[in-house]
Amino acid sequence: MQQAGELARWEKAEIERSANEASGTDPDGLCVSDFNISRYMNPPADTPFPLEYAYHLLGDVRGKVVLDFGCGNGENTLLLVKRGARVISMDLSQSLIELAKRRLELNGVSGDVTFLVASAHNLPLRSNSVDIVFGMAILHHLDLALAAPEVRRVLRKNGKAIFQEPVRNSRMLRAIRKLIPYRHPDVSPFERPLTDQELADFARGFAGSSDKAFLLPYVRLAQHLPIDRKRVRDLYHLDARVLRRFPSLNHYAAIKVMELVK
Repeated sequence: MQQAGELARWEKAEIERSANEASGTDPDGLCVSDFNISRYMNPPADTPFPLEYAYHLLGDVRGKVVLDFGCGNGENTLLLVKRGARVISMDLSQSLIELAKRRLELNGVSGDVTFLVASAHNLPLRSNSVDIVFGMAILHHLDLALAAPEVRRVLRKNGKAIFQEPVRNSRMLRAIRKLIPYRHPDVSPFERPLTDQELADFARGFAGSSDKAFLLPYVRLAQHLPIDRKRVRDLYHLDARVLRRFPSLNHYAAIKVMELVK
């Protein structure tokens, strides 16, 4: 757990990173095709794509209060509204909140959505006020010891939290990465891939938890090579089959989707 001064520096770095991300965002990129929207309306349980699987776990959210936890530029806010949720779209960055608002306008999407600039470490929400916390690639930006009790606090009894996070369990890979001094401008000094142990620690205090692994290293590699997109999609399907057949390989997966129940 971070001390107050260190936490302030942590969040300042995240705000600066987010401002850099927002300034580099092409407004045309905020428009979402009907095809991409349709992918997340009712994805199957056996989808090989981690984000689709997270949306599968949502179930029927019509009329439910869903906290888009670290909403960024509103990609998930738009989809949650389209699925009929009552959305609280929260982010630490005012710049990204403005982009999220703009995204909904450009796509002609309206609904029950509230935008909130706030820290995930100290949510300005009533206890037991949220049905679902939906956090896509947010936990690895946070002090988990501070964020976990806040997620539990705002969730209603039997409410659930769904997270998709980058993981790096291999000590060798972590050591190699530390030797590489380059850091992308969109990456803050504090964010990092998580480990299975960190996710397990975060899940403590919840009544139930489960997770699913995605993306073995060869899929990540293929994403950065000049390979036809259909072949990359085929690798996702192969990846799902391999992880089902050899669950011990989950340790080397790059993405985990986790569901927690209060």
